[in-house]
Amino acid sequence: FENADLIVGVETSDDAGVFRLRPDLAIVNTVDFFTPIVDDPYVFGQIAATNALSDIYAMGAEPRTAMNIVCFPKGKMDIRVLGEVLKGGAEKVQEAGAVVVGGHSIIDEEIKYGMAITGVIHPDKVIRNVGVQEGDALILTKPLGTGIISTALKKGKASKESVQASVASMITLNDTASKIMRNYPVHACSDITGYGLLGHALEMASGSSVTLILESAKLPILHRAPRLAEKGYLTGGCKRNRDYLKDKITVDKSIREGLVEVAFDPQTSGGLLIAVAQKYAAKLVDELQANGVKAATAVGYATSLQKAWVRLV
Repeated sequence: FENADLIVGVETSDDAGVFRLRPDLAIVNTVDFFTPIVDDPYVFGQIAATNALSDIYAMGAEPRTAMNIVCFPKGKMDIRVLGEVLKGGAEKVQEAGAVVVGGHSIIDEEIKYGMAITGVIHPDKVIRNVGVQEGDALILTKPLGTGIISTALKKGKASKESVQASVASMITLNDTASKIMRNYPVHACSDITGYGLLGHALEMASGSSVTLILESAKLPILHRAPRLAEKGYLTGGCKRNRDYLKDKITVDKSIREGLVEVAFDPQTSGGLLIAVAQKYAAKLVDELQANGVKAATAVGYATSLQKAWVRLV
């Protein structure tokens, strides 16, 4: 699609589309919805809304409006369940400083929920998922492993502590991390969602013509996620990510298998992966942690282009 005012389209698989309305204002559009990954409908609503809002924050923008997307099994589920889902979503939108302005629902065999979000930004301040420069540090703002823990939960094998930590992460807005990163000369950013850390790192690397080195020992990880992965509690998306990435990345054979699976694991409402010049990295991490983004960690760096787009070492 071509338009003189289309700033970000589909070319680089960015987190959201950006369209300029006037020289000092652009809108940012994104949409996401999915099936429940927790049993509590209110918490599901919170997670789905937080996940949808995250794309806006990854672009360095501020959310303004949200529209509900609902699939609901008519006559097969208490309508109060849907009320709780919508309540959870609405409260997260309110926390983000945006408003729910409507939505659309259809009858479906399985409940699904999400949102279409519109945000605003100055056209000159858009942060894309491309633009990483050689020597940049890579900072991740949330722990990994939500897909693995959600899968174990469905099998009744996740501990209460693991589930609580995972849910707490998934319902935490990326607003603070986004606001703080905007105070630094960030070169690129993406939120870690369905393609996992390695998949989203690939998009950033290939769009920037660099190789990203991710250090497995430095990754922030949810409690017991590697052990659950080694017991086989993996999502279908994890296998699809592996199959797609196998000839595009390299993984050091010495890395514990559970850690490797965590790096492939599809995330729901994951953290931001921020590329910034090395000289700013320590200060950015310190400021993030001081403002409640406790998991913020430097997890790797960018080099000149090598044979693989991404290396997990």
